[in-house]
Amino acid sequence: MWCPFVGLIVLIAGAGTAACANVAEEPRPITVVCPKSASFVEKLAAKEIRRYFYVRTGRLAAIADSMGDGDMIVVGTMASLSMPAVDLISDAQSGLAVMRLGRENYLLKSADRKDGSHVVLVIGGDPIGTLYGAYRFAEHLGVRFYMHGDVVPDERIPPKLPELNEVGRPLFALRGIQPFHDFPEGPDWWTTDDYKAIIGQLPKMRMNFIGLHTYPQGGVGPEPAVWIGQPEDLGPDGRVKAAYPARHFVTSNNPAAWGSQPMKTSEYVFGAASLFDRDDYGADYMRGVNPWNHLPEQEYNALFDRVGDTLHEAFTLARSLGVKTCIGTETPLTIPDAVKQRLRAEGKNPADPAVVEQVYEAMFQRIAKTHPVDYYWLWTPEGWTWSGCSEAEIKATESDLRAAMTAAEKVKAPFTLATCGWVLGPPQNPSLFDNMLPKNMPMSCISRTVGNSPVEPGFRHVEGRPKWAIPWMEDDPGMTIPQLWAGRMRRDAADSLSYGCTGLMGIHWRTRILAPNVSALAQAAWDQKGWNPEFNKKANDLANAAEGPDGGAVAKFTGSAMTGTDDPALYQTVRYNMRTYRLNVPDGTYTVTLKFCEPAYHAKGVRVFGVNVQGRSLVKGLDIFARVGQNHALDLTMSDVKVTGGKLAIDFLPEIEFPCIAAIAIEGRTAASNQFPGRPYSRKINCGGPAYKDYEADLLSAGSGKPRYLPVDDFYADWAKAEFGPEASKEIAAIFTRLDGHLPRPADWVTGPGSIRPDNRPWETVRKEYDFATYFFSMTPAIRGRGNQERFHYWCRQFLYLEAIAQVRCVWARYNAAVAKVRAEKSPEARKRLAREVALPVRKELVKAVAWMHRNLLATVSNAGELGNICNWQQQTLPVLLTTPGKELATLLGEPLPADAEPPKEFSGELRIIVPTVRTAIAKGEPLKLTVILAGIEPRDAALYWRPLGQGEFAKIPLTHVARSVYQVIMPKAATQADFEYYIRVVDGQGNSLNFPATAPKLNQTVVTYE
Repeated sequence: MWCPFVGLIVLIAGAGTAACANVAEEPRPITVVCPKSASFVEKLAAKEIRRYFYVRTGRLAAIADSMGDGDMIVVGTMASLSMPAVDLISDAQSGLAVMRLGRENYLLKSADRKDGSHVVLVIGGDPIGTLYGAYRFAEHLGVRFYMHGDVVPDERIPPKLPELNEVGRPLFALRGIQPFHDFPEGPDWWTTDDYKAIIGQLPKMRMNFIGLHTYPQGGVGPEPAVWIGQPEDLGPDGRVKAAYPARHFVTSNNPAAWGSQPMKTSEYVFGAASLFDRDDYGADYMRGVNPWNHLPEQEYNALFDRVGDTLHEAFTLARSLGVKTCIGTETPLTIPDAVKQRLRAEGKNPADPAVVEQVYEAMFQRIAKTHPVDYYWLWTPEGWTWSGCSEAEIKATESDLRAAMTAAEKVKAPFTLATCGWVLGPPQNPSLFDNMLPKNMPMSCISRTVGNSPVEPGFRHVEGRPKWAIPWMEDDPGMTIPQLWAGRMRRDAADSLSYGCTGLMGIHWRTRILAPNVSALAQAAWDQKGWNPEFNKKANDLANAAEGPDGGAVAKFTGSAMTGTDDPALYQTVRYNMRTYRLNVPDGTYTVTLKFCEPAYHAKGVRVFGVNVQGRSLVKGLDIFARVGQNHALDLTMSDVKVTGGKLAIDFLPEIEFPCIAAIAIEGRTAASNQFPGRPYSRKINCGGPAYKDYEADLLSAGSGKPRYLPVDDFYADWAKAEFGPEASKEIAAIFTRLDGHLPRPADWVTGPGSIRPDNRPWETVRKEYDFATYFFSMTPAIRGRGNQERFHYWCRQFLYLEAIAQVRCVWARYNAAVAKVRAEKSPEARKRLAREVALPVRKELVKAVAWMHRNLLATVSNAGELGNICNWQQQTLPVLLTTPGKELATLLGEPLPADAEPPKEFSGELRIIVPTVRTAIAKGEPLKLTVILAGIEPRDAALYWRPLGQGEFAKIPLTHVARSVYQVIMPKAATQADFEYYIRVVDGQGNSLNFPATAPKLNQTVVTYE
């Protein structure tokens, strides 16, 4: 309300009552100034600054369009701000910084006015730079941003403007995420609001890119993010008239995908069923698409239209926030069978490049009419990652790329084509496509071996075009467990910068559990000076100056008997998957002998490669096994090798799989000079091995001296303080620093992503690997504040869950041993007795262990990705772990299992309010729809309470029951005309109450509105 004393807005924190205070006791007024001429984004920046200043201080600032009296936060660009605001910059250096602000750059600058008031300038080189500056301002207030939402410290700070002097310039033009479809943990289960919520978080992290991959027919596909067809299959507005079966993951998927068995969510055990509102669970646009491959064609037409509508809403928001969007398919294009049939019926050959070009035309026309996209990327074949590729496959890919380029030009596609894939290009020449593609086309790839390999070094050989590195922020073998890789994110970001990459994106599925990884990657896209030891050094300079192999790994086969040589030990160590050996050799003429063997494979055609020495071809299509078989020496020699400049280069050209070499021998004479005659010279290297006879030990590769993880002490010090408060942050930071890159991995790809296998080790031995979980839990009493406690509880339960998985594996191994003993008994009666006395007790123990694991798992669920983890356990692992073995044990017993040997259906976990999707910004007047899961709660009263931001009393809107423990609430358009805050309060039958967020009603969920 307006204070009659001074005419300023004054907020008294508490139950929503505004009042006036004595002028002498009031702090100076604070106004957020944003000029009338400012753009939508600049005005949003002003509203965001007001929001975060309010949640941190309890003080709601006014927003004005011109400068007045009092302390001010001035927001805008050089183009929109008046000169009086810019004149507040008193030092020449800051003034020069403003003049040099480019796109997405910002300046945060404090200044004092003559009247003693204080001003903070938030100036952007463009509107998006201003928005980034606003969020960076919020970070200076203590707020932290992640994909899953904001973290606001519990304790408020005085309403005082900070002292700032900072210029922000990104190190990469594009920075963002690549959420991967195909598992329920990822965007397969995202609603339109999920897309909007996550896209809305990207600018807060100063990210500006989101890209989606689309699997073709086969395996889990075809997926519906991209429609494939002919021009006549589209309506004039881009609506689909002819389509084909397509899907994203739903729980009733049949056939199964990635090891997951079809199941109704009502069949879930350990109380998990209560968290889902329907049996056939998946994304909203997948409702009713079951069975997904046996429906009338019009159902698939409608599916593609619904997906198009989702992407339209999401990508339109992205464009308004400066976030570039990207979708794509794999190359060569896989045309779905239904489309092929229609083509053939019209006398067209689906393999004809001209026909493929027409299909691309239709695809691009549909995108142009349906939703905005900035890039369309074509993913090279996944098989190139591990199996290499033939010249025919390369030519087919090149032909497909040309068809796509011609089609895009013909229809004047409003987006830029790009490449991506599991590798940058063909294994034998990763930068091959750099020679054929227009220089405006970005080239990109994800890192190999699910991110265990560093960023693709081939990037440094791609010049004069945009190139995007995509490290893994998590891997799918560990899909069900925490993965702490902040140090690896820094390493990958540092390498990407040294390779001259212009884009840095992270591939992922989940969100909240990746918060450290996401934050580390986002920060590394802006600043690396404090921790990157090679900052501002180019990889080519480092590699050219270095001696040794360019990349590769070593392997030892000391137990293998090598034939065809008098030195078997020399061939028992190899280096493989290297690109080049660069050796310091005096100028001269030499004979170079390369020593090979095939130590790993026992078939021809598995490893094929070529070798050049000083640019001359020594061999092409070398298949060692085809020549001499396995574990047999093969020496190849090149004479008259000239060395000038003191460098000898041996280049390896992959064709299928990885090249490998056992040793190198260089013998000859150095070049004569005016001062010295030529002299004999010999140098020998035991590739992959130690010094041996007159062979020196293998050299370090150009990148092998780099640690895979860079230091993260500073990162976790800041992260722990923001997440958990200052009281125990030092100890917690030390724990996370120690665990980063070293968390145990009890899950792996067994039957599918994040599954498990039995562990035959005694639990007493294994549990020592998880002592950190108990130690972390012991710090519970030191955590102060409800928000800090909620976040601490999340990570505490994650660590206990990780430990519980390990225990389940050990009990599972004991159960399998017990059942094996039962099966071995010949007598039916003795078998029943053993089943009852030996196997049944361990079965009960196993059920109890899985119940404890699930109790911890359910305590961590807060969003769609974590609901996907539940699905993963229920439909992939539990059938193998409990369901099938339970049926076998019942047969061995000759009777049904007792109740305590079967997984219970009832929910027995912690009582929780779960809001899977939390948006912090919506369009003015847009109805805010929330799904609310009341886990384990039988509510007597459940409602949402809201008010305009920082003003007035809270109004109440009751929650509406949907199904099971799932409720819904909609804030009507009339309530969302201006910025607001809300919380959810639930009272159970015993009078106990829970709030969402945990800090409510002191610190509520806030939402800004935009026009």
